[in-house]
Amino acid sequence: MRTLVALLAAVSTAAAAAVIPTEITAEYTLTNHGLEIGRVNETFRRNDDTYTIQSVTRAEGVLKIVLDDQITLESSGRVLANGLQPLRFGQRRAKDASRDVAATFDWDRGVMHSVFRGKETEIPLPKQTQDRISMLYQFMNLDAPRVGEEVVVAMSNGRKVEHYTYRLIDEPRIKTPAGEFDTRHFKRVTYTPKESRAEVWLAKDRFNFPVRVVFDDPDGVRLEQTLLALKSR
Repeated sequence: MRTLVALLAAVSTAAAAAVIPTEITAEYTLTNHGLEIGRVNETFRRNDDTYTIQSVTRAEGVLKIVLDDQITLESSGRVLANGLQPLRFGQRRAKDASRDVAATFDWDRGVMHSVFRGKETEIPLPKQTQDRISMLYQFMNLDAPRVGEEVVVAMSNGRKVEHYTYRLIDEPRIKTPAGEFDTRHFKRVTYTPKESRAEVWLAKDRFNFPVRVVFDDPDGVRLEQTLLALKSR
């Protein structure tokens, strides 16, 4: 098994920035068991050695009738030799501020400062930790693994940090509303039925950008995020 950092290309900071686009805009449809419930709009911007990401999910279809809400995720930080290093992460809900989360990453001290429902906490911060949104863009720096190999990722939701293991299952060509892509298909390694399952398909010739993501909750929810449009420069 190799960690994510071991899979990243060993290049200088300037070279790393050169392979990362300066701007990405993407739109996804979000479905639950095939029924559209939302749209996701994402923007990634790089300015030399810094980055910002914003992801906005809006309710659509039947869900909008019963829960017309909007969730915004934001991440900002540095672009280093081994990829993205988040400094700030936030999650906001338009109609329920009680569930908002704000986190800052103090890499010098090795702690994450989290604010949730008025409570401030400090959590140990493993090296190479990504937040919920930067993790998917960190794949841009992923060196090509072989089928069957695994990557271990430390990820934070702004309140805690957990480690996830993903295995490269195969490399299929898949069709999306945004076009057809040759992909790397990763699947989360789980050990108990109570764990959520996740899969991601990364477009090989589009800087490993996620074109399809599937989450399976133990309670029966199956969320699928599929690419509708993608622009980069």
